[in-house]
Amino acid sequence: MTIITTDTKSVTAPGTGRLLLAYLKRDKLALAAAIFLAIVVLAAILGPWLVGDAASRLGLRQRNLAPFSLGSGWIYVLGADTLGRPILARLIVGAQNTAGIAAAAVFASMLIGGTLGLVAGYSERWYSHLILRLADVVMSFPSLLLALIVLYTLGPSITNLVIVLAVTRMPIYLRTARAEVLELRERMFVSAARAMGAKPARIIVRHIAPLVLPTLVTISAIDFATVILSESALSFLGLGIQPPDFTWGAMVANGRGYLTTAWWIAFWPGLAIMLTTLSLNILSNWARTVADPQQRWRLQTLRKAAR
Repeated sequence: MTIITTDTKSVTAPGTGRLLLAYLKRDKLALAAAIFLAIVVLAAILGPWLVGDAASRLGLRQRNLAPFSLGSGWIYVLGADTLGRPILARLIVGAQNTAGIAAAAVFASMLIGGTLGLVAGYSERWYSHLILRLADVVMSFPSLLLALIVLYTLGPSITNLVIVLAVTRMPIYLRTARAEVLELRERMFVSAARAMGAKPARIIVRHIAPLVLPTLVTISAIDFATVILSESALSFLGLGIQPPDFTWGAMVANGRGYLTTAWWIAFWPGLAIMLTTLSLNILSNWARTVADPQQRWRLQTLRKAAR
């Protein structure tokens, strides 16, 4: 009697991580965007430890040093500014400040706006209408103009910058969360929890919020690029982060007066802003495509990964 055995590992469906990696390898543009963003994140985390105080150390002998001049060391590969500070070191340190401010603003706006949206969507009391009217008031003003007015009144600082950026982006998460809750609160599992005597706070936290959170996270990935651009614009106008701290937008502002004599001072931080926002948009579009069940190419990738 012959016993036929099969290797269960060969027919086991690939995990989610392997499938996402297969999707990413298939899209070369999304893969390049992911690699660039990984480099930016590593620079933001490990940058100050790698370059030390090189970003703020003056070197008058290297004033306006042209890029790709390796005579002064690898740290000056992208050139130096008017005070002899290496552009590469300032880009690395500026990545931490730029990404940190954007991350704090996006997290605060998603947390507060999402919470208010959950409350306004589930409850039908007077304060839900008040929350919506306040969101309409914020959205009625141009976000950049509102930020300019507030920062000019309160003064430029990191705290005020994060608060202004969070407030201007908050209505997006509020309205998205409310729209999701209006549809979810009529579902059968919510009605069953309500019939069993669950309080509204418990229903929102245990049953509705976990279903709304993935949508808010997806929006935050797209909104991250918008916040970076807004912060760079405010820093360029002198209402963002103040010296001795700096961001990529502040670096562009410092180099705008030397475009004819030392173009690299403003070019490299401007290129970093453009590539970061472009990579975020490309990766967010890729994530939306992967999550769409109507995309037929996912099935072909699944079969290849299974083999």
